[in-house]
Amino acid sequence: MSDLIQTLQWRYATKKMNPAKVVPQDKLERILEAVRLTATSSGLQPYEVLVVTNKAVREQIKPVAWNQEQITDCSHLLVFAAWDNYTADRINMMFDLVNEQRGFKNEGWENYRQMVLKSYVPRDPEVNYQHAARQAYIGVGTALIAAAAEQVDATPMEGFDPKAVDTILNLGERGLRSVVLIPLGYRADEGDWLANLKKVRRSRENFVTEVV
Repeated sequence: MSDLIQTLQWRYATKKMNPAKVVPQDKLERILEAVRLTATSSGLQPYEVLVVTNKAVREQIKPVAWNQEQITDCSHLLVFAAWDNYTADRINMMFDLVNEQRGFKNEGWENYRQMVLKSYVPRDPEVNYQHAARQAYIGVGTALIAAAAEQVDATPMEGFDPKAVDTILNLGERGLRSVVLIPLGYRADEGDWLANLKKVRRSRENFVTEVV
């Protein structure tokens, strides 16, 4: 069994974390870097990650996240927040960044820029937000795998009031909307009902279809 598969067997959605254990900064940075490097549609990276360590802020978030203890017991709380809309400024920012970093302009790339602008900008903002949120979920998957590779526990959460979290973190002022919360930390030695239960997934035969 490969190291990756063993790592994925090890990870689970930790229900009780040890508040006394802190994720080392180097591990946190590698997890965040993995998310930063992950794929997004047209390379637009239409979401951001907030790292919340402030205890008072996390205490505010907890009651609007079903009072899940991991919010306050974790070492770092990651908030994945998607763009609330695709605007011309945001799209151009990313295309310009590509040109700047690569040091040249490409006609095909510039034509693609215009296609994206014409397709995305006129759409309903909610349609654009939903697309951006789906891109954020790609990053969520990467974060879970990267955390597991660092032997850091992570619990993805949709069980929260996004509008309340947006207000607490002033995301609306930044044109962002919260999508997923991920507490990072270390599982408690006891008190986690899920810790010793068998990982259950559908069989390969019932999950994978080969079209040959």
